[in-house]
Amino acid sequence: MCIKLMYITNRPEIACIAEKTGVDRIFVDMEYIGKAERQRGLDTVKSSHTAEDIANIRRAISKSELLVRCNPIHEATEEYCSSSDEIDTIIKNGADIIMLPYFKTPEEARTFVSLVGRRAKTLLLIETPEAVERIDEILEIEGIDEVFIGLNDLSIGYGKKFMFEVLSDGTVDRLCMKFREKGIPYGFGGLASLEKGLIPGRMILKEHYRLGSSCVILSRTFCNPEKIADLEVISSIFNSEVRRIREFEERCAEHAKFFFENRDEIKAIVKDINGGKI
Repeated sequence: MCIKLMYITNRPEIACIAEKTGVDRIFVDMEYIGKAERQRGLDTVKSSHTAEDIANIRRAISKSELLVRCNPIHEATEEYCSSSDEIDTIIKNGADIIMLPYFKTPEEARTFVSLVGRRAKTLLLIETPEAVERIDEILEIEGIDEVFIGLNDLSIGYGKKFMFEVLSDGTVDRLCMKFREKGIPYGFGGLASLEKGLIPGRMILKEHYRLGSSCVILSRTFCNPEKIADLEVISSIFNSEVRRIREFEERCAEHAKFFFENRDEIKAIVKDINGGKI
């Protein structure tokens, strides 16, 4: 099973290119409340997508799923509508999956699931130390379809200097084990093309297979349309790089299969020694 590739854009023409080359999810990012303040001075993606963008992307794609990141749970103010109204609009405009960012408590996650009301899939973005601290309570909530670990904000929350520190220090490992035990699909972080990034994409992709991840975001380093005006060049990048990722995945999957089979054999032996009990 290939990892689901996700790409952030509000441009229909690029969404079409991504879909045709095998990107599984087109990601419209409506989050803006509090984001600029907590990521001030950092080279992170700060989108300004709108509800109209959701509708435009919905009309442009036919096979890829449409993922929309809403704002954190909030009440209505003079500046913006309530979470309830925002989520209703996101669903009305065609989202298949809605992602809740930057929440800290089980209560916020439960409110989100309730507001979505099974009208779309729910995806929790784990990106605060507070959410990590209470992850066992959060995973008990009915109606969570997927989870995703946001390395940028989580590393900021822990005072790390580099986003992949939470991958190397075991934080991501511990969370993935909990997700796996609950049977909830999960993913984490961003992926550049195989040779790009401070840590090359091929190394990050191996970690996804080691940890049993099911999805990843293709980062700006993979393809940044703000720096490339020619759609043919963008199409060429998507075609070649997605193909290379899929080919590399085949090798990763073979290795993962080897270790999973070994694990299952160990379980069977233990069960036999233990008189039929694990």
